[in-house]
Amino acid sequence: MSPAAPPSSSPLLDWRVRFGALALIWGFSFLFIKVGTEGFAPFQVTFGRLLFGTAVLAAALVVKRDRLPRGARVWGHLAVAAFLLNALPFSLFAYAELTIPSTLAGICNATTPLWGMVLSLVALSEDRPTRVRAAGLGIGFVGVLTVLGAWQGFSGLDVTGTALALLASFSYAVGWIYVRRTLSGTGASNLSLAGSQVGLATLQLAVVTPLFTTVPKSVELLPLLSVIALGALGTGYAMLLQYGVVAEVGPTTASMVTYFIPVIATAAGVALLDEHLTWNTPVGALVVLAGAALTQTRASRRTAPPVTVPRPAAVPAETPPRAASRT
Repeated sequence: MSPAAPPSSSPLLDWRVRFGALALIWGFSFLFIKVGTEGFAPFQVTFGRLLFGTAVLAAALVVKRDRLPRGARVWGHLAVAAFLLNALPFSLFAYAELTIPSTLAGICNATTPLWGMVLSLVALSEDRPTRVRAAGLGIGFVGVLTVLGAWQGFSGLDVTGTALALLASFSYAVGWIYVRRTLSGTGASNLSLAGSQVGLATLQLAVVTPLFTTVPKSVELLPLLSVIALGALGTGYAMLLQYGVVAEVGPTTASMVTYFIPVIATAAGVALLDEHLTWNTPVGALVVLAGAALTQTRASRRTAPPVTVPRPAAVPAETPPRAASRT
């Protein structure tokens, strides 16, 4: 462990300011995706997002003079993590937002802790259910059904798009469990692991994108700026912000950003994209968040996972250290 940094090297901005900026960036990511898909194919949006995110993280690695991870096994695990936490969920959200509003995508992203609890009970023997956590799981999925308007037969919703958004959140949960089991104790820094992971995801999309898309005949400014912001801010800079907040106040407090993301995503979609809300959407979202909060009440004291998303959620892609809800 290196000695503590002197007071002069402390962050210029209070952690609460950085926490708020992180919530805003990840909350607006769903709006950026929506606008980006108006000018580019979903795979192109994802590739651009990862490319600009990699550029920011690579610059941070150079400035901090950090080293890349070593060992073929570590890089193999990072490639799988890149697929589960970046390439797959980012692409799924982009395809989902072709047919569903950004508000619904943001709310679906908030289900990541629920999926994470279900999977942890199966994949992580040290995570044991409690009555409170089980109740939270049930409440959370009742919230999902409320958001979807299950009693109306899901009328007015695109089932495929909604399923893709939920699958993206499920992928985040699977990816976090994979990371916890394979990339803990590698000796590499969080920044090094995250930069390598996002870089590998960029290479994955560089292979896939030309196979399923064609070069746009014209490039519109607003979609292009949205993709740049989605990558540079939502995938690159947001991860740097998250590391700082986790280091200063711990993963439990930092993970609270999860509960602000769908609120901001909903407000942005309604205010800036004129997306329509029925009463069950915000009510169901609150129920989902309440259930997700209950599933996290038995806080673990283990070290936070070494790589972040999201999210977005991402991720949750964009997602917090404990539950990875980052797009």
